[in-house]
Amino acid sequence: MITETHNEPWAHRLGRGAGRVWRWAARRDQQLTRTLMAHGVPARFASTMLWLVKLVVLGVLFYAAFWLALLVVFAIVAAWAARNTDWDHDHDDKAEWRSGWDGFGLYRGEVRIDGGSADDE
Repeated sequence: MITETHNEPWAHRLGRGAGRVWRWAARRDQQLTRTLMAHGVPARFASTMLWLVKLVVLGVLFYAAFWLALLVVFAIVAAWAARNTDWDHDHDDKAEWRSGWDGFGLYRGEVRIDGGSADDE
């Protein structure tokens, strides 16, 4: 006997799960409205109050998402700046062998640092 496997794409499973969550939230919303009406709150006021709560929650989520996005943008800009920064800022101070005022020798900038003098030639 062969059992069938369910190779359903993950998007379908995710969509089905989102639908279940949506239906659960709608049922809880209706249940809360009925509970408020049972306690003497007018139906219109209960519905309006629930919508205001939903809008406040949505506003808080947008506020948090804004700051999170700003933090991500800041991190990206900082990483880009760090990547494009010339960390070898003392490249003029590297010692190099060349001819200068004191003859051929090891110079850093315009100063000979190898201990020799022009008379060494």
